[in-house]
Parts: sequence; C-alpha cells; structure tokens
Amino acid sequence: MVKIFKTVAILEGISYLALFTNMLLVKPNNPDLYHQLLYPIGMSHGLLFIGYIVLAFVITKSQKWDIIKLGIVLLASLLPFATFFVERKYVKND
Repeated sequence: MVKIFKTVAILEGISYLALFTNMLLVKPNNPDLYHQLLYPIGMSHGLLFIGYIVLAFVITKSQKWDIIKLGIVLLASLLPFATFFVERKYVKND
C-alpha cells in the first residue's frame, strides 16, 4: 500500500503542476487548447487528489503517523511541490 501511496503522491504533484501550467501558460496564448486540456487534466488531478487523501488515511497506522504528521501530509496535497517532499520525508518503505 505504501508503494501505491508514493506513486499517487508523485502523480498528484505532477498533475497539480500540469493544471497550473495549463492555466498560466496555455490559457493566455491559446484559449482553445486550454479548454481542450482543462477537463482531462482537471479530472485526473481530482481523482489523484482524492486517492492521495484516502491513501494517506489508510497508511497512517502502518507509518505510525501522529495527528500532526497526518495533518502535514494532508496539507501537502494543497501546496505545489509539497507531495514530492512528503513522499521523500514522511513515507517509510516497509
């Protein structure tokens, strides 16, 4: 389950950055392409975000996280690049 969480954490971070890239770089230069990319990128990011949150709760006990660490892991899902940090620092391989 930990390997799945690590994979989802990395993919969630990448999809978050792809969403920002689409919004900040593609939209001003090519609005039609922006609208074509918005649904698939947004949907994949939403599913990965939900998976990240659910898996964080699932592996909390096996990782021996207290409420503070769980809060940091959950907060990381809202900040760009933070899921990469969490995957490296807080998730221990079993």
